[in-house]
Amino acid sequence: MAAADRPLNEVQFLTVAEVASVMRVSKMTVYRLVHSGHLPAIRVGRSFRVPEQAVHEYLRDSYVGVETA
Repeated sequence: MAAADRPLNEVQFLTVAEVASVMRVSKMTVYRLVHSGHLPAIRVGRSFRVPEQAVHEYLRDSYVGVETA
């Protein structure tokens, strides 16, 4: 179930720093993904919160598999 389809009390939100840690990238990379629309987020004051499920979906959809012949 996508984060948008869940009741808000069931959605776990991550900070940009937490997303960067999970993805093992810089915070700037996370900000770029958010601003480009590749990673959905909500704005809370001056910061962003990213649904945890959205991070998992982004990583799953971005996975590059190796095909064997």
